[in-house]
Amino acid sequence: MLLFPNAKINIGLSITEKRSDGYHNLQTVFYPIGLCDLLEFVEDPGLSKGQLNLVLTGIRVEGETMNNLCAKAYSLLHNDYDLPGLSVYLHKVIPIGAGLGGGSSDAAFMLKGLNDHFSLAIPDEKIEKYASSLGSDCAFFTRNHPVAAYEKGDAFRNIQLTLDDYFIMLVQPRIHVSTSEAYSQVIPGIPGKSPEMIVQLPVNEWKNELKNDFEKSIFRLYPEIGMIKEKLYALGALYASMSGSGSSVFGIFREMPMVPEEFNKYFNWCGKMKSKME
Repeated sequence: MLLFPNAKINIGLSITEKRSDGYHNLQTVFYPIGLCDLLEFVEDPGLSKGQLNLVLTGIRVEGETMNNLCAKAYSLLHNDYDLPGLSVYLHKVIPIGAGLGGGSSDAAFMLKGLNDHFSLAIPDEKIEKYASSLGSDCAFFTRNHPVAAYEKGDAFRNIQLTLDDYFIMLVQPRIHVSTSEAYSQVIPGIPGKSPEMIVQLPVNEWKNELKNDFEKSIFRLYPEIGMIKEKLYALGALYASMSGSGSSVFGIFREMPMVPEEFNKYFNWCGKMKSKME
């Protein structure tokens, strides 16, 4: 089975409080975008039940292969459904540690793909629960349409938000922002208006209303990221923001933008916005 796990962006991000378990509660809007990895799995008669051979290509992924979220997703379902051995091929295109949820998407698509391929008939609610156990934003990709996210980013409310008439430019410099570093610089607080409320305004009004709480400290530590946001506005973006805790920055445009030469040294991607990804 061949799958195309897609990325997401955060439209607005407020860190509201630190939890007793060490995590943080937040308010944000998750929106899927068309930047995708490639994921394929096939039954492998040379492997016993519960065995998985994972081959990674594309962008380098650090760490032990079997700690990859795709491998963890397979193990999770095998524990309950006794799956056959698989060979899995993951080609990474979505930048890692960029606030785009690429690893979470890979895991969610693995869960959904296994459910479909082996006719396990696991209901959507249970697939979402499996996904939540793998990562805070993993469950979003089991829905893959715009939602307001709360708590750790794993409690959702469906919203009416369609950006199908717009285009996106995504830029990621060669900067890795540690999630723990990003959170350590933020002072939590309840915003006057939640991102869920603000995105109901016209897109050209978001600039002065919609904030990402990580930007202030991250831009101070890494001015290059802030300069990319400024350049996106100079190119005509109606709204531009860092996604998650960075380091990727996106701009939303009325027309497909031209990528400036100075962005060629970075990872960059442009596409049409879609409110629903399969």
